[in-house]
Amino acid sequence: MKDQPSLNAYLQQAIVENWDKEALTNLNAQTYLYRDIARKIVKIKIMFESGNLHPGDKVAICGHNSAEWVIAFVAVMYCGCVAVPILNDFTPNTIHHLVNHSDAKVLFVDESIWKHLSADEMHGLIAAVRISDYELLLSRKEEVDYARRHLNEEFGKMFPERFTREDIHFPTLAPTDIVLINYTAGSTGFSKGVMLSERVLWSNIQFTIDGLTFLHPGDGMLCLLPLAHMYGLMVEVLHTLVKGCHIYLLGKTPSPKILLGAFAVVRPKLIIAVPLIIEKIIKTRVFPKLHKPLMRILTHLPLIKKKVMEKVRQNLMTAFGGNLQEMIIGGAGLAKDVEEFLRGINFPVTVGYGMTECGPLISYCPHNTQRQGSCGKVVDRMEAIIDSPDPITLPGVLWVKGDNVMAGYYKNPEATNSVLKDGWLNTEDICQMDQDGYIYIRGRDKNMILGPSGQNIYPEEIEALLNNYQMVGESLVRERNGKLEALIVPNYDYAKDNGINDNKLLTKELERILAETNKALPSFSQLAGFKIQENEFEKTPKRSIKRYLYK
Repeated sequence: MKDQPSLNAYLQQAIVENWDKEALTNLNAQTYLYRDIARKIVKIKIMFESGNLHPGDKVAICGHNSAEWVIAFVAVMYCGCVAVPILNDFTPNTIHHLVNHSDAKVLFVDESIWKHLSADEMHGLIAAVRISDYELLLSRKEEVDYARRHLNEEFGKMFPERFTREDIHFPTLAPTDIVLINYTAGSTGFSKGVMLSERVLWSNIQFTIDGLTFLHPGDGMLCLLPLAHMYGLMVEVLHTLVKGCHIYLLGKTPSPKILLGAFAVVRPKLIIAVPLIIEKIIKTRVFPKLHKPLMRILTHLPLIKKKVMEKVRQNLMTAFGGNLQEMIIGGAGLAKDVEEFLRGINFPVTVGYGMTECGPLISYCPHNTQRQGSCGKVVDRMEAIIDSPDPITLPGVLWVKGDNVMAGYYKNPEATNSVLKDGWLNTEDICQMDQDGYIYIRGRDKNMILGPSGQNIYPEEIEALLNNYQMVGESLVRERNGKLEALIVPNYDYAKDNGINDNKLLTKELERILAETNKALPSFSQLAGFKIQENEFEKTPKRSIKRYLYK
């Protein structure tokens, strides 16, 4: 398997070697075997070719997570086309714009999304295909209509004897061929089409094959992240698909009860998640119990504390299905208190780092070699430098170079040239790197606030201090009239449990937290005040706050 040169070769090998194994399941619904994927992607190719769709043409996919979404994506790869995943929670106007901007000729789409779209606004489409059953919602070519109506007949003509694993042949692509355009949905508010080549996708997949060796054919995998986001698509789905795993898809965002039930069914060895999932469980279910007066007393006795923590770990492992070997957190770092706690009980959690422009992997370390506060070391076939005279002590902008780096932004040379210099990509993240190569993210370059005497202030570091308090659900630090102000979303459940049931008491407690936080900060980055934010901050799919909305 290591000698395979491309993602397409891996996909072909996975289908051939796991022909009769379960591949994709919509939880509590339809299951597809690897041979079912093969049959469907061949039929989709027949339909595409009837519409004169050529290798290199763009095909957009916009829908909720489902097995059929994954099959549509694999079909695009099988046809040699360029996939354009579009987040399903984008507005109709944004979807229209991205379909047009990407020059997509076909749109796979959920019917619930399609009913809010206007075909007239997407003038370049040959067809729109319903993801759930691949029926046509729109066709502007009679040949496509005919092919869809006679698909089984055409398939039978192509394979008059029988259809076997030997009939699957993915195209061979050049490493520089663009195979995917992914539109970012970052916290700056602007979407850019990231062009990812075959080399980028292969390199990401190769790293997961080499680095996550505990997954084997037939192992269960629960997909939690949006498929239109590179983290979910590459690490949760394509990586496990090429390993012959059985992937379960939840569809819409589940409640905690549904999520825990799904873990019990799937019993995953690997969980890919954003910090919110684990932090919510720890801060709402574990910490409140450990902070009760009697428990505080008991956990000061070493022998009892050891037994209590062993029990907590056992319960957590059971909650995640009882089979967990590693949980990889991405999208943002873990809250300091949560990470300290999880490392203290030897829970197998680690933090990785990446961005769409690297498809997405930049750094990672297994949980048993990870260092607290770090997001690991730079991944294989990549190198990293920090623009700082002393990266160990002075933070600077992180630049990366290697096989994972994008070709550029689609039809946007100005934006491309602003971040790519001689093959080096400006991540726009402020980082430090220790003597052993571990990377520590300090903040976003664009979020940096200039202090009164030219000091660099990174709001994320102040927010991390605030978020350590259980009374603080989440926070955002911004500049107001030359001073720093915190927007704070209180943890109302914690407040209620602790008898803080009116605004006066809540304000008093937050004032205390602000004063304590300022004691830990240098004078130039201390908070002048705060405002209570009633509702949770609006976020991107990877759960980053959309900061531009709160400036």
